[in-house]
Amino acid sequence: MPRPRRARGDDARTQALAWLDRRINFERVPPGATGLGLDRMRRLLAAVGGPHRGLPVVHVAGTKGKGSTVAAIAAILEEAGQRVGRYLSPHVHAIEERIAVDGRPIESADLVAALEAVRPAVERLDAAAARRGGRGPTWFEVLTAAAFVHFARAKVDIAVLETGLGGRLDATNVVRPLVSVITSISLDHMAVLGPTIARIAAEKAGIIKRGRPVVSGAVHPAARRVVAATAARRRATLLQLGRDFTATPLPAQAGAGPLAAGGVEVLGPADAAPVRYRLGMTGRHQAENAALAVMAVRRLQRQGIHVPEEAIVRGLLRARLPARIEVVSRRPLVVVDAAHNLASMATLVATLQPALAAHRPRVLLFAASGDKQIEEMLAVARGAFDRVVVTRYSTNPRAATVERLVAACRAAGLPEPRVAADPPQALALARSQAGARGLVCVAGSFFLAAEVGVGRG
Repeated sequence: MPRPRRARGDDARTQALAWLDRRINFERVPPGATGLGLDRMRRLLAAVGGPHRGLPVVHVAGTKGKGSTVAAIAAILEEAGQRVGRYLSPHVHAIEERIAVDGRPIESADLVAALEAVRPAVERLDAAAARRGGRGPTWFEVLTAAAFVHFARAKVDIAVLETGLGGRLDATNVVRPLVSVITSISLDHMAVLGPTIARIAAEKAGIIKRGRPVVSGAVHPAARRVVAATAARRRATLLQLGRDFTATPLPAQAGAGPLAAGGVEVLGPADAAPVRYRLGMTGRHQAENAALAVMAVRRLQRQGIHVPEEAIVRGLLRARLPARIEVVSRRPLVVVDAAHNLASMATLVATLQPALAAHRPRVLLFAASGDKQIEEMLAVARGAFDRVVVTRYSTNPRAATVERLVAACRAAGLPEPRVAADPPQALALARSQAGARGLVCVAGSFFLAAEVGVGRG
């Protein structure tokens, strides 16, 4: 992914982000039972002229794979000649990654301009909320409004939006999409979204709109039932993975290496035979994400958006994101992945198996947020690593203490961990333990991936 360019006005960027960072940020402070809602977002967008109104949108929610699916859909549409806005969260290296047009992150000057465009309305809403004893727009709501402003100014043809948290009450859920996409659903953010798969699925299915098609990759039986029931109530045509279309992972090309990207064979409801595609992102799980992208694009084709088959081929091959089984070094082999729940950790360990078999020693560098299933995540890694390094990242107060991480490693039956003061020191220690022929896997959080300081450019 292209690196965001910084404008000369770094002071303006610093000041704008300092203003933004004074707002409550649910990526760092859990929202609690009453923190989420759409009223603030609707008032904010109305106050800035409704830049989202009339914008063609693909809306994507899910627990795992939604960022990769957004990237794939956006890349396909770009290859088809559309001017595409893309909104992702969280970022890894710079906030500009979240807002992109035609695959290029927003320039710093344009980000400042978009934030300045919404600032007067935000401050008016702050004042009104204070008089009621309430709270003004959140960090994510302000940034989402700024993204809509930028997309309107950039005159995008279509936007592909990833939800931030959940779906039903997420700040992005103010649009009426051409198609909604729900990726795989597993346990995560349970204190906010609910303690069961069914409850979480209900929140994700909240993006389904009346009469608008939905493509679902939810395969857990409880999640499938909830998504199907929601689609039926809202008279939304549902395409369900495993029922209406299939995604069969294909291996990487011979001799490509243990972590090379593979492909997918997609069989849709109108296909006489399966269609094969090569992928740009590594892992069997990316086959399902790619199939969701293909089905979503086919829904767009039925609504008059021209997407030739060659655009799908090229888009899937070039779609990439940082910290998704990202190889950032070869000696030792260093792999960075943002796996941050039990299901994604299991997928990561499974994907790494060929590389784990080919390298010794194998080192896990781990940190996570305290509200995650840390003990269960680490148990998945039992037997896969020879050494473990734990640390605590500084950019998020939700980070688990190293004491808890050490105890969790012991409970999971992992090797006795070494403790590092911060992620850069942890990476240096992990590299030294791995040596030139070993492997280092960095996992547990987007925040850890950001703070280890590799993979830029």
